[in-house]
Amino acid sequence: MLSTKLAFSTAYRPQTDALAERMIQTMEDILRRLCEYGMKYKDHEGYTPDWVTLIPAVKLAYNTSQHSTTGKSPSLVEKGWNPLFPVDHLKKNLLTIHPTAKEFHDMWNKACDTEAKCIAETKEYNKQRWDKSHMEPDFKEGDQVLVPTLNFNNLKGPKKMRDSFVGPFTIIKVIGKMQLRSNSQRKLLGNMQHSHPVKNIIKARNIRLNGKDQRQYLVRFKNQTSDTDKWSVEDAIPDGNLHLRRFRAFRRNEQSHPG
Repeated sequence: MLSTKLAFSTAYRPQTDALAERMIQTMEDILRRLCEYGMKYKDHEGYTPDWVTLIPAVKLAYNTSQHSTTGKSPSLVEKGWNPLFPVDHLKKNLLTIHPTAKEFHDMWNKACDTEAKCIAETKEYNKQRWDKSHMEPDFKEGDQVLVPTLNFNNLKGPKKMRDSFVGPFTIIKVIGKMQLRSNSQRKLLGNMQHSHPVKNIIKARNIRLNGKDQRQYLVRFKNQTSDTDKWSVEDAIPDGNLHLRRFRAFRRNEQSHPG
């Protein structure tokens, strides 16, 4: 009826509960301020209320404060309206108000004002901390960048011993804020493939390069996938004679036994 749905979190993914965790941290900051500094309000006897009695005011201040994410208060988002304050329940035509009610009204207003201030200060503090460590990069063509190796599958050695980043590489083109094109592919394939032994030769082709006919072979490396295959001439293939004999024997056998 309320069009709600469950969103279960998967293992090792606490980001699913980010909204609840953010609210809990905000409430902790507010309550910590109450416990440490106390309230400015004191009644006519000089008594400062215990912070536990002010939790309803904390809840009301949080639920009626405007959040920067939605631009609205939680109560307005969830229910469509903001709760009434105690002053809204007082009759406007009363000539006199009971001293206890007036005292409670003053204390409540002080508590709400203090909580609203605490919430604003906490938001600003958290925003500054986040912005300090999450600045958007300003990449330009020609800049030198490091490339993370998290998704590389053509690096040798144990994964835990690999470098987290390789480079630096030069940015060739800026496509978007977080999407760039660099010269890393040519350098990585040129440097890393030779560090792996050749598995076999897959196919051959004839091309014309710099006005000369050239015979090239598509080489696959051991423990590598097809995206690291490389076209090379015979002289550039380690143990090229051995692999070429095997390749030619395979081709002859394939032609003599088609299908």
